[in-house]
Amino acid sequence: MNPQKPYKRKVRVAELIREELGKLMHRTVELPGGIMTITDVDVTDKLDYARIKVSVLPSSLERKALGLLQDGAGRLQHDLLRTINIKPMPYLQFAIDEGAEAAAKMEKLFLEGEKTGELEKSDTQ
Repeated sequence: MNPQKPYKRKVRVAELIREELGKLMHRTVELPGGIMTITDVDVTDKLDYARIKVSVLPSSLERKALGLLQDGAGRLQHDLLRTINIKPMPYLQFAIDEGAEAAAKMEKLFLEGEKTGELEKSDTQ
């Protein structure tokens, strides 16, 4: 008996969508002054929905980026179907990945704390 979990189709589909949709977005979705990156793709067990989390830099363009993606979801889904040809093709739902921005804020606070700690150490010596 193999102790590893079986490699589910939904995981393979999610990875394929992430790779190919990233290429499509790079070619077809323009966000002037900003960059969009797919951070995660989660596909339901029945493969009817794919939730795509996107990180946007600068964060001030998040709403605009989400609007562009939601407005173009049908076209992206159609182009994606032509590229990877899977049935059923999950319906694409886009969301902003809040985790990436939160991690960046935590790292900034951590680095500021380290600098403050170094200054305090040099003052006491």
